[in-house]
Formats: sequence, C-alpha cells, structure tokens
Amino acid sequence: MSKIIKKEQLSENVFLMILDSPLIAKERKAGQFIILQIDPEYGERIPLTIADADAEAGTITIIFQVVGLTTDMLSRLNEGDDIPILVGPLGKPTHIEKFGTVVCVGGGIGVAPLHPIAQALKAAGNKVITIIGARTKELVILEDEMRKISDELIVCTDDGTYGRKALVTEPLKEVCERKEKPDMVIAIGPPIMMKFCSETTRPYGIFTQVSLNTIMVDGTGMCGGCRVNVGNEVKFVCVDGPEFDGHLVDFDNMMMRLNAFVDIEKEKYKCYLDQIAEAKLKSQKAEVEQ
Repeated sequence: MSKIIKKEQLSENVFLMILDSPLIAKERKAGQFIILQIDPEYGERIPLTIADADAEAGTITIIFQVVGLTTDMLSRLNEGDDIPILVGPLGKPTHIEKFGTVVCVGGGIGVAPLHPIAQALKAAGNKVITIIGARTKELVILEDEMRKISDELIVCTDDGTYGRKALVTEPLKEVCERKEKPDMVIAIGPPIMMKFCSETTRPYGIFTQVSLNTIMVDGTGMCGGCRVNVGNEVKFVCVDGPEFDGHLVDFDNMMMRLNAFVDIEKEKYKCYLDQIAEAKLKSQKAEVEQ
C-alpha cells in the first residue's frame, strides 16, 4: 500500500503524483518502473515508469496520461488516498556511463520516463541535448526540469503554438548532421515516434535506444503480452527491457499487437464511465427530492 502525498494536473489528461514508497525510492535506478493496481481484487495491473525519486523523503514520482479505465480511476484519487498495490522497482535499469554527447528525445508523455535517464546521464558527465515534442503547447510537460539537466533544449509542437513547429525528427536530423555528431540517442514516446527517430539516426550509424514500456501488461514476464521482435529474437519488454536497440526493434509488429485489444478496452472503459454518470444522476436526483 502507498499513500498519495501530492497530486498535480500537468495538462488536460496528464497527472503527476508523488507517492510514499521508501523502499522503492531507495532502490530504484533510472529506467525502472513500478506496477500498481487500484482494485486489488478485479483491477488490472498497469506499469508506470518512475519519473523521479527522493530517497531521503522516501517518495517516488509517477506521471501518467488518462487513456483508459485504470488510469482514469487513478486520476480520480486524491492526496491522502491509498493505492492498495504498488510493486517495484522492476525492469532492467538504464546502462549509464560517460558516452560523450547524448541526445534525449521525448514525445508527449514519454518525457516523463526520459527525465530520470537524462538526469543520470548528466550526472555521469555527459553532454545532454534534449528534444521534447508535443501536439500543442498545453501538452508540453517537464520543460523546466529538462532544461535544468540539459546543455541544450529544443522544444517542438506539431501545431507551432510553442517552440518550433516541427516533429522531433527534424531537429534530431539536424543534430546528427553537426560536425560533432552525437555518440548516442535515447528516444521515448509513442511507438511511431520512436520508429521514425530510429530511422532518422540509422544512416548516421548512431546507436539509438528506445523504451517499449507502453506494451507492458503484467510486468513480471508471465503473461507474454509484451513480447516483441528485436533482431532475430523474441524479447519480453518487462524482464528483458524495457530498453532496446531501436534499429533492431520490429515496430510494425509491436504497433499491430498494441491494437489487438483496443475495442475490448474501449467497451470496458465506456461501461465504467456510464456507471459513473448513472451514479451521478442518482445522486443529483436524491438531492432534488430532499
């Protein structure tokens, strides 16, 4: 069980929570994640990357986007509420060393898991160039936090309402073409964005690491839901990753599998929202009758 210490809404559907979890805060490393469960009996388990941690305070930070039933349920919890099941840290930590110049590319909510990695890379003595992108200005997150740990920060929006009007691949290509090209690129975001970041760096021979955490389900390697093709091997993201060589990942297969249960998930989420609306209506009716 973990208590919610702080809750903050970063944008329309994106929330930040600081959770009381001293053991996880003490042990976590960059790139690792937790599994939480809202309903301990029937609820699904969802993985969320640890965006930050304070070992002294005994807290971890998670940042999530409301995309379905469980993340909606989580967003409705408030400071002081308890999350009944919280397990971690899980997954292989990011390999951190002094590589030289590292470009960290984050798309949308992917900036959250990118933050602790960029932080650790900077602490290891690397030059960190950060590119963050979002559809619109309101969806840009952690800009100030990323600026503090970056030697250079480039912000892009699809609609041009903030920063450069461009996809993240545009400035990434420009950085790859500099006289001193990067030694490594780390890209985290939607699968399609990571795919095109990997294709952007491929001609330059720059090692590109991606995080495939969006496909995880169980988080322990038992369900098999997160299997992906990496090179000529089948890997399980939750135990073999979540980070892999982007030039070897079969993104098309991954995206196809991500969509396998979309209709079922949408139907379940709709039933949940209908129940909430019905309960609200009953409550309003009761107030009027009183």
